[in-house]
Amino acid sequence: MALSIGIVGIGGLRVSPLQCRAASNDNASLSFSHARDAAYIQRAVELADMSAGFTSPHPNFGCVIATSSSTVAGEGFLYAQGTKPAEVLAVEAAGERCRTSTAYLNMEPGDCHGDHAAVSALVEAGIARVVVGIRHPLQHLRGNAVRALRGQGVQVDVLGEDLKSKIIENAQKTCLLVNAPLICRAASRVPFSVFKFAMTLDGKIAASSGHASWISSKVSRSRVFEMRGRSDAVVVGGNTVRRDNPKLTARHGGGHMPMRIVMSQTLDLPEEANLWDVSEASTIVATQRGARRSFQKFLASKGVEVVEFDILNPRDVMEYFHDCGYLSVLWECGGTLAASAISAGVIHKVFAFVAPKIIGGKYAPSPVGELGMVEMSQALDLIDVCYEQVGPDMLISGFLQPIPDVTPVIPSVEETYAIDQTVTPYESKIISFYKTWDLYGAFSNFSPHPIQMPDDNGGYVSWSSVEHYYQAQKFVGVNDPLASDCVARIKSAKSPEEAARLGRSMQRQRPDLVRSDWESAKINVMYKAVKCKFSIYPHLNSMLLSTAGSVLVEASPHDFFWGGGRDGEGLNYLGRLLMQLRSEFLGESPAASNQNTFLVG
Repeated sequence: MALSIGIVGIGGLRVSPLQCRAASNDNASLSFSHARDAAYIQRAVELADMSAGFTSPHPNFGCVIATSSSTVAGEGFLYAQGTKPAEVLAVEAAGERCRTSTAYLNMEPGDCHGDHAAVSALVEAGIARVVVGIRHPLQHLRGNAVRALRGQGVQVDVLGEDLKSKIIENAQKTCLLVNAPLICRAASRVPFSVFKFAMTLDGKIAASSGHASWISSKVSRSRVFEMRGRSDAVVVGGNTVRRDNPKLTARHGGGHMPMRIVMSQTLDLPEEANLWDVSEASTIVATQRGARRSFQKFLASKGVEVVEFDILNPRDVMEYFHDCGYLSVLWECGGTLAASAISAGVIHKVFAFVAPKIIGGKYAPSPVGELGMVEMSQALDLIDVCYEQVGPDMLISGFLQPIPDVTPVIPSVEETYAIDQTVTPYESKIISFYKTWDLYGAFSNFSPHPIQMPDDNGGYVSWSSVEHYYQAQKFVGVNDPLASDCVARIKSAKSPEEAARLGRSMQRQRPDLVRSDWESAKINVMYKAVKCKFSIYPHLNSMLLSTAGSVLVEASPHDFFWGGGRDGEGLNYLGRLLMQLRSEFLGESPAASNQNTFLVG
């Protein structure tokens, strides 16, 4: 299909439509070339954003393959962690038209799995040129794919480095915006945090009585549901729970549901609250250490997780959820907590829905409480402000902090080792893994490595990931059509995340469909799947063996069985399984490996 060069990218940036005409000089030719490159990059950005709300936040990748005649040959985007890379999907769509074509990527590919799938797909397809919007912001991935492509003779142009102009600068900005959560995570120890509120024209978020339903229109509230779906978690304070009794769900009829986080120092919270119903979405209550032990037990009985902090403050809470792997957090709190979060420097962006209403009231609350400012010169100015009419309301958005600069190239550990051999890539005695984009993301059961597992008929069945296989085995052999249907749905799930959501939801809602021996069998099920994965992929086997002498910890803070748990109190069975496999591959006995492993029958 032909590309219409006039694409609106993330953040409202527009490339003006262009007409092809013979260039009279080199500058005109360069200008057209840059406009074409910018337009395709912005299309890659649009693609990268397509899975938002349907899956949990992850690095956003989009790829467009265009022929020399400015025709789009193929497109692709990363749907979720553990699914096919955008570049692979675009190459598959383009087929033979890849030869001598140009691939446009909003961000440098991130290979955490040792298989270089994205780079290999582009090289083997015959792509002649690759245009990259930004380098990968994570240090262990930064520059790797660019070097690999250039090493294979592919021309690689990076916006802002090899290509420079105003139109290129605008295109690069859209690349930064679509991956702002990942960039902020790489530059700081807090997730990308957005503060959202709705207020009347006179700056009130509720009447003097506290009543606030509804300030904004239904159209605006639908936009908020979308924002929740784009977030790992939604944060509120105790006042919001007491006053509004919110559900904080995405309400999209399926797909990703954010974690609900309640911050309360004293746990002066009602026993009846929508947030204590965890059948649809999970809830975590962050509180001061020692607060209302009896109420903590009550929350635990409801399935609500309680996390205690020595001193409850937004900075420590966000650092904790950064360590949990969260990329993006939405704050829907009241003015007191909002002021605390802003003062702590954890809020990156603001979305204000302003309704054309006036409520008045001397004691009616405002969106932000006391910040200690006494002069207008102290006011915080928003950056890159955007205005959008949403139904009858006006949405004003902008950044409180600039997106961190990703231009400086920080040498990788491997590069540093070439200079200083006292710094080794594997010197740590504890190696943690969790998200698939982590340094050891290939160890995750969500990694995109299909496996072949035996079936009851003596043949083999292909599963998209270890997680697909593991979740389906919960219902295998149960004499009920619903169980068989659940196995089929899990097997065809588009991502490991979706497979996990289906399996866990069905296990929770219909425990009668779960095989009776599951608790005793699940370790062996995971062991067989993981062993298959590390046996059939040589590069994964090598990666596992390279960790010899280190303790492997699955760093999920919420999984106390397979993961290490919040403070290391989890059983870490996945890490232990991997260490056992490592010992087997090295020809050691578990005892000789001196690791905390166990035998699987």
